Amino acid sequence: MENLILTVDFGTQSVRVSFFNRKGQCVAFEKESYKPPYYSPKPGYAEQNPSYYFDEFCLASQRLFAAHPEKKEQIRGVVMSCFRDTAVLLDKNKEVIRPTILWLDQRYAKCEEPLPLISRAAFSLVGMSEVINMNRRRTAANWIKENEPENWAKVDKYVGISTYFVYRLTGELKDCASDFTGHYPIDFKKRAWYGNPEKNIKGSIFSIKKEMLCDLVESGQELGRISEEASKLTGIPAGIPMFAAGSDKACETLGTGVISEDMLSISLGTACTIETTSKRYVEPVKFLPAYPFAIPGYYNTDLQIYRGYWMINWFLKEFGGQDVEDMVSEEAADPTPFNEKLHTIPAGSDGVILQPFWGSQLDKPAVKGSIIGFSDVTTKEHVYRAIIEGIDYELRMAKEHFEKQFHHPFKEIRVAGGGAKSKEICQIAADIFNLPVTKIQTTETSSLGAAMAGFLAIKEYDSVEEAVENMVTPTETFYPNPDNVKVYDMLFNNVYKKLYKQLKPSYVYLYNFTAR
Repeated sequence: MENLILTVDFGTQSVRVSFFNRKGQCVAFEKESYKPPYYSPKPGYAEQNPSYYFDEFCLASQRLFAAHPEKKEQIRGVVMSCFRDTAVLLDKNKEVIRPTILWLDQRYAKCEEPLPLISRAAFSLVGMSEVINMNRRRTAANWIKENEPENWAKVDKYVGISTYFVYRLTGELKDCASDFTGHYPIDFKKRAWYGNPEKNIKGSIFSIKKEMLCDLVESGQELGRISEEASKLTGIPAGIPMFAAGSDKACETLGTGVISEDMLSISLGTACTIETTSKRYVEPVKFLPAYPFAIPGYYNTDLQIYRGYWMINWFLKEFGGQDVEDMVSEEAADPTPFNEKLHTIPAGSDGVILQPFWGSQLDKPAVKGSIIGFSDVTTKEHVYRAIIEGIDYELRMAKEHFEKQFHHPFKEIRVAGGGAKSKEICQIAADIFNLPVTKIQTTETSSLGAAMAGFLAIKEYDSVEEAVENMVTPTETFYPNPDNVKVYDMLFNNVYKKLYKQLKPSYVYLYNFTAR
């Protein structure tokens, strides 16, 4: 009887529950799409009750066990991957105080009270005042403190949404450092909370007290065991251990087999990310951290385009004549007709170039999107291809920055996310990066990475290298087309790389104009 790991992948759009075996095969799978993924009390807001996500997970889990009751005895552990940067506020009874503010929410705190002088001086000295101020304003805790003081007064615990799910499954308020990103007072290099966040130079920007935070364990360690109550709700046998792994992006990077710093993992999902894995702590940008990996002793250097392939649904609604009620819903629109026409538009989209700033970037806080190069031959197919190329151009900017940080080039890209389903999109990535782009045996790479972390936790494998060798199978590689590489190199070096610097004053003005 083979051992199985039960994986739970909480995404922005849906939750997936799967059984994986030691060969990296998904033995069984159920999915529940959120309807809606979030709601907007005001334009730009994105909220959802965290218990809604858990209830949807319970539905998928119950179906999985109803269809495969014999698998219960084979489960050796539960591992979760979860979307990042979404806080849950709990009162003294561990009840949710208000709906959670999602990572893609666009509200900003005013933060009119200045930081301590020593903090301001330190940030100014390294040229990071603008980025720090933006991250301070983007912190949900600061917004709630300013706008909902009655709710802030009730807060006993300020936790990540992944922590909330662990609590619902095990009764323990525990999590691992890999599940947290930039809006928490955490020392990512040490994988621990700052000792006194309110007095720490970096920790003070978040307004979160140490006693509000959960306990942290290392990736691979036990978070708790499935409770009797959770077992009744989900069908998971009570007493099964739940192991820590990491966020969806950390698990996705592991699932693509990127465990060394000569490879890149690119996620073409709602948010697009580019990541590499290293035993070294290498920050992508000053004062922007590298995140702990899903495996102890490693870090992910990571940069993200917040509204990445979200822009595909935006395009399909505004230009493709499709009825897309929600820009995040993966079920809302089918880009296949446009993907099939990608080859009809030449590399470079006949000079149409897009900067994919549909939301603030960590390293470029005050930005707006732009499209340039329109002419009388421009069609909606040109714009569609320009979106895909623009995302890859921006990710290439990050790749070149990473190469300077690591002092060596990259050799290969592994690709994941919804965009990776398209061969045309994978080929465009290979041409723009001038690197081989490889897909693996499943598109459920976050779940696969979680399963790998689970098998390592139960000692099924002795090393992460052994787990990758046995569980990750490359299936298709796209090689750069030399003619297209020349085109993209010309446009990237002579146009795209110069755009942000040249347009930044206009971006900042428009950003402040619309922020009114």
